Amino acid sequence: MSATIEFGLPALAKAIEQDIPKRLATIDERVNCVHRRVLMFRVNANCDVFGFVNRTSGVSLYGRGDHVYGAVSIYGAAEGQGANRFTARIRGQTEARATIEAEARPALRKDWSLDLNFSESFHWSEAPYLHVLGREVDLAPYVEPRIRTQLARVRSRALAAARKLNLRDKAAAAWTHAFEPMKLADEPPVWLQVTPQAAAFAGVRANDKVLFGSLELSGSAVTSIGQQGASVTPTSLPPLGTDVTAPGTFDVILPVRLGYDAIKDKISQAIAALPAQDSAFREVQVYPSAGKLVIGLRLAKTSDSDPNAGQWSYLSGALKVDDTSKSVALADLDLAAQDGEANPGLQSIVAQLKQAVNIDYGVSYQNLLMAANQRLTRPLKDGFRMEGKLSSVQFDKALLLADGITLALRASGELKILYGM
Repeated sequence: MSATIEFGLPALAKAIEQDIPKRLATIDERVNCVHRRVLMFRVNANCDVFGFVNRTSGVSLYGRGDHVYGAVSIYGAAEGQGANRFTARIRGQTEARATIEAEARPALRKDWSLDLNFSESFHWSEAPYLHVLGREVDLAPYVEPRIRTQLARVRSRALAAARKLNLRDKAAAAWTHAFEPMKLADEPPVWLQVTPQAAAFAGVRANDKVLFGSLELSGSAVTSIGQQGASVTPTSLPPLGTDVTAPGTFDVILPVRLGYDAIKDKISQAIAALPAQDSAFREVQVYPSAGKLVIGLRLAKTSDSDPNAGQWSYLSGALKVDDTSKSVALADLDLAAQDGEANPGLQSIVAQLKQAVNIDYGVSYQNLLMAANQRLTRPLKDGFRMEGKLSSVQFDKALLLADGITLALRASGELKILYGM
């Protein structure tokens, strides 16, 4: 099964946005803004530059594969003026726009700590050049260090937030929840006991709205029919194993019960449909013996009115399960034993049973699958929830038990323990 911790990207973006100030930088610099020759004179003048760089949008987060991308827009404006009374008439101004972009590829370390693999950059769509007397003065060297200082603070806060997630404790809680027995069906009572044995990091995935990291919890799953099996004491969370690309499938055995009475009814109906003959069918018995299905038939002469009259003939055979049509038929029927002389009508009865006895278990299978899927999706404690869906089902084997036949169906699908944030 998989244990998944989900992060809503809109909520995560809002939390990050709180750590990014509205004003990213204030500009208050004296720069050389004029450096030119006028007639025979070389003119050098300094300008006082005042301005700001503001964040103009919220944080946008989206996922793609195992990466998370973020972006925020910024706008800056600045104005320069000559720095003394002789150059006071020298003026210039500028506007600039840029997009700050961040990229993270979260990964889980062996000690259960989260590594964000965080990087950021920003790109000017309109560079901050101050225009003074036909000259462009690049203000980027004065603005960018301040922006990078703010980005370093955001990075530090993001790493601190990752540590606060306390993923190990959440993984330990998911591990413990996985041991809880589940009742898959009421009639008959079917219980599922999962016993995890190993944990492996199964990567990070993201889409437009959700970032989720997954663990693969692998172990055994035991299905019990009737009373709940003995509970299993949860073990402590093991160290992380080798990373896997994705959690494996969840397999469980779903038991479909067929009573011997249902087979007896089908046998009685099949024999009753035969043309009239010298032998009359009086009674049938069905039971298992040495891995075979035994069918006992008491046949009497048609003219014999005694209800207890007749001789027993015993057929031995196997079950033929059609996984496509979800039905059970009789196969390899042979005479095993009989009382007295051979009954001449027995061969036609055997042929009829091979052809006409067919028990459909499709409805029982669908009801059991539906009940199991409903039970596999449920809330757990401490903010966890379970979501399961069994989809692919194949016949595994038939068990001939004293009280009936159990068809073991191997159902595959997904079982997740989720923690949403």
